[in-house]
Amino acid sequence: MRTHHCNELRKAHVGQTATLVGWVNTKRDHHGVIFIDVRDREGVTQAVFRSEENAAAAELSHTLRHEDVVLVTGSVAGRPEIDGQSTVNPNIDTGEVELVANDLQIVNRSEVLPFQLDKELSNEDIRLKHRYLDLRRPRMARNLKIRHQVAKACRDHLDEQGFIEVETPVLSKSTPEGARDFLVPSRLNPGRFYALPQAPQQYKQLLQVAGVEKYFQIARCFRDEDLRADRQPEFTQVDIEASFVSSDQVMGLVEGLLARCFKEALGTDIGGPFPRLTYREAMDRFGSDKPDMRFGMELTDLAEVFRNSEFKVFSGALASGGVVKAINAKGFAGVTTGQINRLTETAQLHGAKGLAFIKVEGGEWKSPIVKFFSEAERAALTEAMDIEEGDLVLFGAGDWATVCEVLGRIRLECAGYLDATAGNEELEFLWVTDFPLLALDEETGKWNAVHHPFTRPKEEDLPLLEAGDKLGQIRAEAYDVVLNGHEIGGGSIRIHEGELQTKMFAALGIDETQAKEEFGHILDAFSFGAPPHGGLALGFDRLVMLIAGEESIREVIAFPKNNRGIDLMSASPAEVDFKQLRELYIKSTRDEKKPE
Repeated sequence: MRTHHCNELRKAHVGQTATLVGWVNTKRDHHGVIFIDVRDREGVTQAVFRSEENAAAAELSHTLRHEDVVLVTGSVAGRPEIDGQSTVNPNIDTGEVELVANDLQIVNRSEVLPFQLDKELSNEDIRLKHRYLDLRRPRMARNLKIRHQVAKACRDHLDEQGFIEVETPVLSKSTPEGARDFLVPSRLNPGRFYALPQAPQQYKQLLQVAGVEKYFQIARCFRDEDLRADRQPEFTQVDIEASFVSSDQVMGLVEGLLARCFKEALGTDIGGPFPRLTYREAMDRFGSDKPDMRFGMELTDLAEVFRNSEFKVFSGALASGGVVKAINAKGFAGVTTGQINRLTETAQLHGAKGLAFIKVEGGEWKSPIVKFFSEAERAALTEAMDIEEGDLVLFGAGDWATVCEVLGRIRLECAGYLDATAGNEELEFLWVTDFPLLALDEETGKWNAVHHPFTRPKEEDLPLLEAGDKLGQIRAEAYDVVLNGHEIGGGSIRIHEGELQTKMFAALGIDETQAKEEFGHILDAFSFGAPPHGGLALGFDRLVMLIAGEESIREVIAFPKNNRGIDLMSASPAEVDFKQLRELYIKSTRDEKKPE
């Protein structure tokens, strides 16, 4: 229908006849001369309608409204000077030319839009209800294009490295690890259910047993969990698994893959190799296993400063085997009472009893705890924390995990108040390694896998797997890749021996009968010469979000759910006819409230 797209015409086309098809982006009437910006996926071109060129077309152009679909044919002309002033528009790529129209066809009319496409809308629900309109906006079109480029870069890079893409089932089996499953009833097998996959974890390991050696998949995954800005009930991950590999080789592969994605989507070179921190180092220094490295404000250990202090909150914590740490939010002594209250609430929410702090203003340390410090402690604290005029020092005291977690959260909130990353275009990649293999659930007393139950313990920690009192000391052969404080991928070297997998299940409280019932297929597979293997999964939506410079993955997914898990556009989830439920042998137990 067209000879050119709407971002194609340039000065070299002047004098040629062109036909454009697209939407009416804007309409301007200058004393009877109508200017229409015609928009398609690629951009916009200005079309001019004058009665001397074609009176009928000019007359018809007066009736156009925003988002009408039009076909315009005319002659490409350079933009003229008017009263000695250039009319070139430097803000668009086609700004040096215009299409002088001699024919106009209205392909389809548009009703009045529920919102303006050229303005940002704070009400996300309205955008999602009319997502097909929202996606017409240049920003959203750009995001979809970036998503395509990143997917293509992943496929091209992994193909060049000898990986093959293999699809795994969407209808699978519910297993007890991970988040809550979405269940799908089976009509042909009454009373039985499939589960939508939270990840293709077991299938990709079975593909290694099958001798595929290098597998990948851009996989759809599903988790029935509470939502937030970077979480959706259905999401996409770049799933990678390979045989006969080390952790270093997997990390090197992923660094190359990420470099390819950023280069092809943004033209940005990210460099490498990425720095590495162990989990313990990351928590000690930043209070997070996905630290944002774009700013300092690191946690400082103050054990030697306060071990014998008269301030019993600090010395008592140290005497009981805990820690005392602090961060220096430089230049934040002007913190408001409201901000301090919010920081204190954050500390309490994550396990602290309160939040001690010192403000340095006018050469004075302002804090109720300062009176407990000796001159030697003040001097040592000044040196340890590099305390200067205008600083705000915030403390944590207690067990190591809680103090690190609390100060890590406080660190991020202070960075937000101080705009610590404002204008920082750096891409700070990082590997975090040597995670704990298991974590104790304080409520149930059971051990849970930090990653998943197929993660391999570090070789030197294998003896601890049978020592029940030392399970918390076992490190995993696991690694996460982090970008600017966001975990964008995680992986591990896997267990490939049936005997070791059985020991892992035992540590998790999964007995032999349950293990055979839930995981018999993978245990059987391990008994037939399973190769050593490992891999990683990248959160594709989150990766695209960061490349596109967005703050929510909903901005890079074509048709996302809202924060209540609802697709407002199609009104799903929805009730279904009782006949459908009857065919599935299902009866709802939900009590409908009767109208009063």
